[in-house]
Order: sequence, then structure tokens, then C-alpha cells
Amino acid sequence: MSTLDEARTVARFLHALSGGAEVRRKAAARELARRDPLDANELVGELISLARGGWAPASCVLTDFMAALAQEAEHIPHVDALRRLAHVQSLDTVADLFAQGPAKKEMDADAAARADATAFSQSLGHLKQQARLTRDPDTLSRLATVSNPSVLRNVLINPRLTEDLVVRIAARRPARPEPLIEIWKSPRWSVRHGVRRALVFNPYLPPEIGAKIVPLLSSTDLRQVATSATLHPALREQATRLLTASADERQVPDSPAPARRPGPHGLD
Repeated sequence: MSTLDEARTVARFLHALSGGAEVRRKAAARELARRDPLDANELVGELISLARGGWAPASCVLTDFMAALAQEAEHIPHVDALRRLAHVQSLDTVADLFAQGPAKKEMDADAAARADATAFSQSLGHLKQQARLTRDPDTLSRLATVSNPSVLRNVLINPRLTEDLVVRIAARRPARPEPLIEIWKSPRWSVRHGVRRALVFNPYLPPEIGAKIVPLLSSTDLRQVATSATLHPALREQATRLLTASADERQVPDSPAPARRPGPHGLD
């Protein structure tokens, strides 16, 4: 079986899985873990190509593979070797996923903690409970500004949270990286295009996270990323490379499967 055919088979398998985003993310991690690093890189490279070519199953499961690389690294024994070997294999679009270094802009942790202490006098436990249970949209909006990631984690599971507010949280500047990473980890919100876009265009997002969101963006978004002087150079170069690769993508002779729609707990 060719690498392309194998990538199609994997994409169809994960696309058909039920059980939610966590099940698919862990399945993607297992697919990477059971291959040697060279084959794992080729699989990811083919999925990126298929997704950029518009094949729906690959577009859907690419999200799961990006999440697996970010959140399931401890279950992928050779994950540290993937970036180095991707360069050796000349798989630049795969190597780009492992961007390193600080964000383009950074907010001092002490300054963020002082801002939280000034705005909120309640205990951390009270803030977390309130974030999870409040029905008041104004209170929820205030709690969404807390830099402590455990508070935002509870905001993100509040059933009254709206996409508009999540986009505003993702775009907030200045910002600590931890709350932004919590949004990326959320299966309910990280699948939304507006949320992904807000995260990538926030210069306070660490490039190691941004690099795993960039391949999930539209071509229009990629053109804007490529020319944005406010973003990390690694993300601009990645967007440029994806746009260049898209110019001669393979056409996939297969019937596209309908994209999954996000449910209340993410993609089902």
C-alpha cells in the first residue's frame, strides 16, 4: 500500500470513529506511535496534502493529529525525533509543525497575577466554581479575563459561554500563554474557525501551538498570516509554504465525506 493510500485509509477510519474528540485524538496518537518516525512523518505529510487539497475526511482528522502531537506527546515514543527527521526527509510542512521558541510578544507572569489580584478578591476555588456555574453573562465575561488557566478551563465548560466571547478571549492582548493554550485544548471550542483564527493571530500565542493550528486554516487566512508583521516569523514562513504547496496539490479521486459538525462537547 502506498503512503497516500495508507493516509486515505487512516483518514477514513478516524473520520468514522464515534465517541468524540478525545477518542479520535488518542486514536491519532496511537497511529503515530505504532509507526517508526519516518513513516509517521510521511503519514502526517500526506494528511496535510490531502486536507489542503480539500478532501473532507483528511480535513477533519488533521485536527485530531495536530491535537495528538500537542497533547499526547508522552504516548508517542519518538515524538522528539519527528522534527529532526522531517528535515532529513525534506518534509518541510511536517517540520514546520514543531516550531520552537518564545511567542512574538510575552506578558510578564507577575504582572498578570497582580492584575488578577486587583480585579478579583475571591479565592481561587470560588472563582473556579463561579466560572463553571454562573448564569450571568457579565460575570462570565469578567471571569474570562483571569490569567489563571484553571479558572479559564472552567469558563470554557460553562454551558452559557458563547463563541463570540471565546473569540474575544483568544484575541485578548496582552495575554499569558496558559489561557490561550487552554482554548486550544478545548474540544468544544478549538474546532471553531473563528477561535482558531483568533488564536493564530494573537502574537502572545506560543509558536509551538500556533504551528499546529496554521495547517487547519483556510487559504484566505494563510495569505493573511504570511503577510502579517505582528506574527512569529515561523508561522509566516509556514503559511507561505502551505500556500506554495497548495498550488500543485494532488486532486483526490474520491467522494468527499460530509464534515462533522461541532456538538456541545466538540466534534462527534
